[in-house]
Order: sequence, then structure tokens, then C-alpha cells
Amino acid sequence: MHNVVFGQYYPSDSVVHRLDARMKLLAVILYIVTVFFVVDYAMYAALFLFVFAVALIAKIPLKVLFRTVRTIVFLVLITSIINLFFTQGDTLWVHWHFIKIYREGVERAIKLALRLILLMLFPSILTLTTTPMELTDALESLMSPLKLLKVPVHAIALIMSIALRMIPILVEETEKIMQAQKARGADFDTGGALKKAKAMIPVLVPLFVGAFRRADELALAMDARCYSSVAKRTKYRVMRFALRDLFASLFCIAVFSLVFLNKYLWPFDEMILSLFGSL
Repeated sequence: MHNVVFGQYYPSDSVVHRLDARMKLLAVILYIVTVFFVVDYAMYAALFLFVFAVALIAKIPLKVLFRTVRTIVFLVLITSIINLFFTQGDTLWVHWHFIKIYREGVERAIKLALRLILLMLFPSILTLTTTPMELTDALESLMSPLKLLKVPVHAIALIMSIALRMIPILVEETEKIMQAQKARGADFDTGGALKKAKAMIPVLVPLFVGAFRRADELALAMDARCYSSVAKRTKYRVMRFALRDLFASLFCIAVFSLVFLNKYLWPFDEMILSLFGSL
């Protein structure tokens, strides 16, 4: 359960933590779009260096960041194996009975695994360097034009804030329930997948009961304080775009533009092959 990083905040005094949450949220959205345009290994390496550089500037230990990768190892393995054995191509590498592995399948499996890892790393930096309240304010600010269409922007931002706050609470609650069950003789580590799934039932039932109880208490507390999502509310801390946000935005745009230039104008793999061919 300690591997769950998304939704948790890592306090630190860094430039990345002090950046405007709206800029970081837009950078993550642009980053996710950019990852799907990566076509060669050079750009994958460049994006990994970019993520690691941002993590180092944010003073986030890499072991904390790589906990996100642990949570998707099973997904990465399954999708890679499916693409490895079911992708056909022109160059056959392995042929054993009914198993056929093509070079195109290997490349597709590797690139898909790298893509999934990249899609988890940078958004995790967003939640590690931004408090749930800042994310809520940023989302509400970016979605403010939708108020003209009568979209409940504040309610959507509030739901997101509560969901992000509940992630570490549910993780901690799950650990407490599992420790209590182990003290009563429960075994979660041995046996097959079916036995482990049955052993989780005594954990899931009190977990859901506790989650509903917390939600009910939160609703009663908000109602007792006369909270209204449609009322016009002011901000104690007003978000302002600073000069450091401008520099960070330009740097992110430059890195992401490099990927699009590589896809449409300068394919690095072909340039490297042609360079070695000329030598």
C-alpha cells in the first residue's frame, strides 16, 4: 500500500512546489498528449531525462517517484506480452511451434512499456508537488469559462479535491484493517490468487463501511456550516502567474516541441542510422 503515490503530497521547499498549479496542470496535460507522439528511443530517453530533472529540482527522491512504477508493473507486463505475441511484422525472430515473435512486436512491446511508465511518472510529480487545495483552485480556474454554459465548475473541483484527499486516508485505513486482521490470525501472503482474493473480503467490508461513514460525516459537517456550492466565494490565497512560471512554461514547451519536430521534421533514428552509414 505504500507504493500508492498518486494523490499524496511530498512537502519540500523547491521551485517546482512554488510554481503556479495551473501551469503545472496544463504542463501535465500537454505532456500526456506529447507522449503519444513519441516515435523513437531517443525521444523516450529525452522525456525520461526531463522527468528525472524535474524530480531532482523538486527535491523528490527517485525511490519515491518509482513507487508509481511498481503499481503498474502488472499492467505493463500484460500489455507488453500481448503486443509481443500478437503483433505481426516482416522480420521473424522466434518461431517455436505456434509461437511467433516478430521484430516489430518486440519494438512495439518495449515502446508501449516505456510509454506507460512515462504516463505515470510526470503526473505523479504534479500530485507530489501540489497540495489538493491548490489542484482544486487550479482546476476551478481553468474551467471557469464553462460557467457560461451553466456547468457546475466549483462542484466538480470540490469532488476532485475530496477524492484526492481520500486516497491517502483510505490507504492508511486499509493498512490498519490488515494489521488488525493479521493480529487475529488472517493470512494475506500465502496461497493462490483465489485464496488471497477471499482473504481480502474481511478487509474490503470494513473499508467500505468506514469510507461511507467518513463521507456521511463530511456531508453533515459541510451542511452544519451552511456550505453551498452555488454561492459566490472568495479566495484567501489568490493564484497569480509569476515570472518563474513563465520560464517554466517556456522550458516545457521547448521540450515538448522537440518531440513534435522529431516526429514530423527530424526523425532522430533515421539521422543516426544515416550518420553511421556514411561513416
